Amino acid sequence: MNEAKLQEFMGKLVGDMGGAAIMANVILGDELGLYRAMADGQPVTPEALAARSGCHARLVREWLSAQAASGYVEHADGAFRLPEEQALALAVEDSPVYVAGGASVLCSMFLDKDKLVAAMRGNGALSWADHHPCLFSGTERFFRPGYKAHLVSSWLPALDGVVPRLEAGAKVADVGCGHGASTIVMAQAYPKSRFHGFDFHAASIEQAQRRADAAGVGGRVDFGCATASGFPGSDYDLVCFFDCLHDMGDPVGAARRAHQALKPGGTVLLVEPFANDALEQNLNPVGRLFYAASTCICTPNSLSQEVGLGLGAQAGERRLRQVFAEAGFSSFRRATETPFNLVLEARK
Repeated sequence: MNEAKLQEFMGKLVGDMGGAAIMANVILGDELGLYRAMADGQPVTPEALAARSGCHARLVREWLSAQAASGYVEHADGAFRLPEEQALALAVEDSPVYVAGGASVLCSMFLDKDKLVAAMRGNGALSWADHHPCLFSGTERFFRPGYKAHLVSSWLPALDGVVPRLEAGAKVADVGCGHGASTIVMAQAYPKSRFHGFDFHAASIEQAQRRADAAGVGGRVDFGCATASGFPGSDYDLVCFFDCLHDMGDPVGAARRAHQALKPGGTVLLVEPFANDALEQNLNPVGRLFYAASTCICTPNSLSQEVGLGLGAQAGERRLRQVFAEAGFSSFRRATETPFNLVLEARK
């Protein structure tokens, strides 16, 4: 046995355990408002932060110490400070790099452990609807900053001829819309267009409609409970799949239904987690996160549905191209990308 290799691995494993533990503390900090209470960037003592947030001072001191040990906050002379850069990720929900809210997705992986054990020892199936509810809100909070930062400014403009249609008044379907974050972002940007959001999870559809009404776009947005391969309507200018196609049991059927629902010359906007085509090319921090989430969430959901193709969150462009070719699309290209997203265009 290579003793040095063992010690190196043990160091990595302890580091990963610490990362998992600090994520639990991130969830606490987000829910209790501790990061937001430090967002001014000024040094604060544990006692002052406890008074500001209504929390127990001794536990706040321990929480701050864990944050300092992780490099999330700075410590000097008994006071702690959340720098501006960290605040953008942990405290400012409108920031394009805000991630604290999405940590609830990780929470669901642990809370659903027994269900996942049963799935792995059984037929692999665990439906989205059977997860802890923190998954639903966490997924919205994880993806919403990226949609707000990129969808209108770069993703839609990267599609051929789509923005002029939206500006003039287009008919859009947002399939697998969840809580409607992507639908609402588009509706706010293009007031002449009409948007229809569809999801098979009824509770998410109800929440999406509430969110649209609160955002003032409820008159131009409607949400309905439907499967991706059976959503209603026709003559759509644009059909969108945001971070959801790989979760579906029958992605070919969903793409085929999109092809049927589009008007001639219509477009599909497909946003998927960033992945290269080969496993060896995905052995990196982003791949680690997405493969781990796919093990617990994406692939079990696909296996719980008809067909159960099980694409997984790291399917890659080549495999997705095959899905759309089988569905009848002759045009498919990578329109743009981010470190976390593949943004793909299919044309009818």
